[in-house]
Amino acid sequence: MLALLAAGVAFAVVVLAQDKPLPGSHFVCSAIPPEALFAGCPLPATPMQGVSLSPEEELRAAVLQLRETVVMQKETLGAQREAIRELTSKLARCEGLMAGKAESSKDTMGDLPRDPSRVVEQLSRSLQVLKDRLESLELQLRTNASNTGLPSDFREVLQRRLGELERQLLRKVAELEDEKSLLHNETSAHQQKTENTLNALLQRVTELERGNSAFKSPDAFKVSLPFRTNYLYGKIKKTLPELYSFTICLWLRSSASPGIGTPFSYAVPGQANEIVLIEWGNNPIELLINDKVAQLPLFVSDGKWHHICITWTTRDGLWEAFQDGEKLGTGENLAPWHPIKSGGVLILGQEQDTVGGRFDATQAFVGELSQFNIWDRVLRPQEISNIANCSLNMAGNIIPWVDNNVDVFGGASKWPVETCEERLLDL
Repeated sequence: MLALLAAGVAFAVVVLAQDKPLPGSHFVCSAIPPEALFAGCPLPATPMQGVSLSPEEELRAAVLQLRETVVMQKETLGAQREAIRELTSKLARCEGLMAGKAESSKDTMGDLPRDPSRVVEQLSRSLQVLKDRLESLELQLRTNASNTGLPSDFREVLQRRLGELERQLLRKVAELEDEKSLLHNETSAHQQKTENTLNALLQRVTELERGNSAFKSPDAFKVSLPFRTNYLYGKIKKTLPELYSFTICLWLRSSASPGIGTPFSYAVPGQANEIVLIEWGNNPIELLINDKVAQLPLFVSDGKWHHICITWTTRDGLWEAFQDGEKLGTGENLAPWHPIKSGGVLILGQEQDTVGGRFDATQAFVGELSQFNIWDRVLRPQEISNIANCSLNMAGNIIPWVDNNVDVFGGASKWPVETCEERLLDL
């Protein structure tokens, strides 16, 4: 329609161009051929006949066809709108030119003025022709649009497919909601399980803090000191009262050479060697009390479990040494009449140069320790033998061997210990 309007305006301009323009005004008006009127308004392509398509493919093809038609018509309308604006501007200028010629009494080019009535009449005819052609174009466009419209049955198929797609979308949304709810329930169950596990662990830690052992029984553990360093050691939490006699028994296993080191040491302020058991270098095992020394006839560096007991009394400084239930040595005058001082620090695996510290790596014990007990009396030989052969399990009344009374440091560790019978088989 717009193209026909443009053609009519161009025709009017050609008619008016026969007169001479005013000075300073120059227009170039070109006629548009009729076959060019339909070049800018392509018709949408119709679907191929005889080809069987699925409903989804027909829907997709229809949507693409409609989209292309809309885009092409939009482009055509834009181009025709621009052409109308340009032609309208030129038409206005041509009408102004015609009015100037009617008023002028003399043409600058020497031509006689045209009759205004003839110009108006000719312009009216041209506009009528243009109007007829525009009406014809509108009719043709309506015919093409009706020919390319969607059939009613296809429209029903399209609506049915859209409804089905909508139902599928709703089902998918419902499934997602169900999955979300299920995931929430699983997350809640997992969270509850995690909380139960944490509560169990917390309860276990609380039990350990209250003194419950992590082993089968509170004394069924050993302290492992695998390296000769000055930072691996165990510490007895309890301290000693003032003692006038004692018995110290323990199980140990070591294959260190030369010397097993220091299985235990007790230091008090003013005396770092209050009680010490040590095998240093190629020297025999020594017992130190108040820095006084007695050599013991014990041999335990064969890598096997051995039960060791030492007794001492301040009266005459009498001492005894037992290995695996047998008394191997005795002596006297070891710090006689000296009471063991209280309030010191008892260390497993290191010799103390100051109270609780200043360890020397060359004097460190290498091996395993267990069943370290201290009594405030001298045990009878039969009691010591019964403890060594596993017929008597008697904890120390001053220092008992229990898990919550022993701390380990520097890489030392606690492990379940072999049973007494298993240790006996290792002898």
